[in-house]
Amino acid sequence: MSQAEEVNGTDEVQDKKQKKAARHDGGVADLERVTDYAEEKEIHTADISNAVNMFGDKRSKEDEEKLAKERELQKVQIKKEDVELIINEMQISRTNAEKTLREHRGDVVAALEALTN
Repeated sequence: MSQAEEVNGTDEVQDKKQKKAARHDGGVADLERVTDYAEEKEIHTADISNAVNMFGDKRSKEDEEKLAKERELQKVQIKKEDVELIINEMQISRTNAEKTLREHRGDVVAALEALTN
């Protein structure tokens, strides 16, 4: 083999190594851009506090509405026979039977239909 062929062969090997390294370096550069972007974002504690307060307010409002609804349902008069009928026919607890009957203002038929659907 001549010196020119050796130099040419060596150049080809070095070119391949450089191309391979360039491919890997491109991935590193992409990764650095992504991490730089993520590092630039900051979450302020005030924003977190506001979000937590909003969730807390929403939850307390929902609890108040639920309590008000339960108080309204307790005012509805229901018959013991109707409750027993629903318990026996639907095989559910007394609490669920009373609640369903109260939600339907004491209408047994409507309560049974709601439980079957």
